[in-house]
Amino acid sequence: MRTITSARDIDRLFSEGRRTSHDLLSILVAPSPGGPDAEGRVMFVAGRKLGGAVTRNRCKRVLRESCRRAGGPWRGHDVALAARAGIPDAPAGRIDQALASCLRRAGLGDTR
Repeated sequence: MRTITSARDIDRLFSEGRRTSHDLLSILVAPSPGGPDAEGRVMFVAGRKLGGAVTRNRCKRVLRESCRRAGGPWRGHDVALAARAGIPDAPAGRIDQALASCLRRAGLGDTR
């Protein structure tokens, strides 16, 4: 799974991306700079408000696994998944439903 690491790409994603959210997570989706045939990339974010390093890393692992189950990364798109306050205690099925709902609203529902 390719991740977004460049500060320039992160800034572009946050400034140009389409944002949608749920109680457990929020996502940003922007077209990939390589065009519609470019390999998709994903970024996982867990802020300090969620807790200590152990909690934040667990949140990112949970998001990464949910992304895999949802078919990510999505071709031609850069996606940022940000954990929200309820995610550390949520069951995996609820996280998957939240991600699927956000992806549908962002226009990536069945794109693989």
